[in-house]
Amino acid sequence: MYPELRLFIGGTWRKTGRDIPVVNPATEEELGRLPCASVKDLDDALQAAVEGFRLWRRTSPRERADTILRAAALMRQRQEEIAHSITLEHGKPLKQARLEVIRGAEFFEWDAGEAMRTYGRIIPAAQGHKFAVHHQPVGVVAAFSPWNFPMSQPARKIAGALASGCSVILKAAEETPAGALHIAKAFEDAGLPAGVLNLVFGEPSEISGHLIPQDPVRLVAFTGSTTVGRHLTTLAAQHDTRVLMELGGHAPVIVCEDTDVQSAAVSGAVRKMRNAGQVCTSPTRFFAHESVFDAYAAGFVARAKATVVGNGLDATVEMGPTANDRRVPALSELVEDAVAQGATLATGGSRVGERGYFFEPTVLLNVPEAARIMREEPFGPVAVINPVASLDEAIALANSVPYGLAGYAFTNRADYIDRLIDEVEVGNLSINTLEASMPETPFGGVKSSGYGREGGIEGLENYMTVKNVWHSAEIC
Repeated sequence: MYPELRLFIGGTWRKTGRDIPVVNPATEEELGRLPCASVKDLDDALQAAVEGFRLWRRTSPRERADTILRAAALMRQRQEEIAHSITLEHGKPLKQARLEVIRGAEFFEWDAGEAMRTYGRIIPAAQGHKFAVHHQPVGVVAAFSPWNFPMSQPARKIAGALASGCSVILKAAEETPAGALHIAKAFEDAGLPAGVLNLVFGEPSEISGHLIPQDPVRLVAFTGSTTVGRHLTTLAAQHDTRVLMELGGHAPVIVCEDTDVQSAAVSGAVRKMRNAGQVCTSPTRFFAHESVFDAYAAGFVARAKATVVGNGLDATVEMGPTANDRRVPALSELVEDAVAQGATLATGGSRVGERGYFFEPTVLLNVPEAARIMREEPFGPVAVINPVASLDEAIALANSVPYGLAGYAFTNRADYIDRLIDEVEVGNLSINTLEASMPETPFGGVKSSGYGREGGIEGLENYMTVKNVWHSAEIC
């Protein structure tokens, strides 16, 4: 069920003279060979996107929405095929992969609706004058999506661009290309005009370095690490190109003394291990009030230990492998450093087995601020749980890192909730739940977690320009 790997440029599928392997992280077996785009391929994609934009921007919002909805319906129909491909290349359990396909389709469905609501306005003016505000698509979008959600992350970028009337060149992750390929196939079958959506793969620095400086590229949309995001932002700024950046996170969870401790602990452990912790909004730094710390930690550790780890194609598995061979040593180093600094390793901390990139569900308790993991996003199944004496201390610790993507809290006190809303420095705050966003809500970060929003009624603003029109009846 794994697809043939190709580029999609100007409405046609193509291979190239250079390719790289795509590996199953559960078995380390090769799934296929992924073609890498040459400079000519990138230039062809750019020319196709320019021509596609000329046509697509003049397509009515209703027609654009209809095409997007047809493609989304095809993705829903092909859910099992797409999910199977995602599990093979990423490792996540098949149940989670199925949900990812649905979430990707929901992004398209929401933005299709927003395509018909990109309203302007008329501004009251003096006699003989008329002011009108128009929203217009920005142009060709160069989009870059990460490997942790092979289908839903590309969907977010493509949905916003196409709904706004832009054309897009997407560079999806080389380690997990199948989700983006299935999206491109669905749009091809839905009748999207050639050149409106183009899909390339290859060396990330080569592709970004070639595409971003090109004049037709008017927006760079990126999801990934803060380090890479800063580099792409700097490159874009040299050419006065707009950017939409969804960058790293290190999400805090504040557990107040009045909450249902056992329920909060179980939900925290389950959510932490989802996608093997490889989620930019994954809860990572847990700050539990000292009066409930022992009970919370015990419940969390027990549920983490019970997590079933294995090949995502096994229906009993709750957590698959990490997505690539780099994650296991990186996680091991963070755990070893924390223990050396004085932290207690309550469970996990080691690789699982000799084959595949599996890492144990891991919980660290009483971790000193000097430990690297208190400042560095682990991006894996590792949780830190520390006691705090007050809400003041919890909020200060939550805000102590440069990241501000997602934050969570468990409390039933209205005064605590008001303070959390006012004082926790994140773009997405969830109270008594560990879900961070939905297609209908704006998603993005503050501080070093990026800028701009995807989703919600704000999502299409990044893909559009605002033009003020002043029409005077007088001849100057």
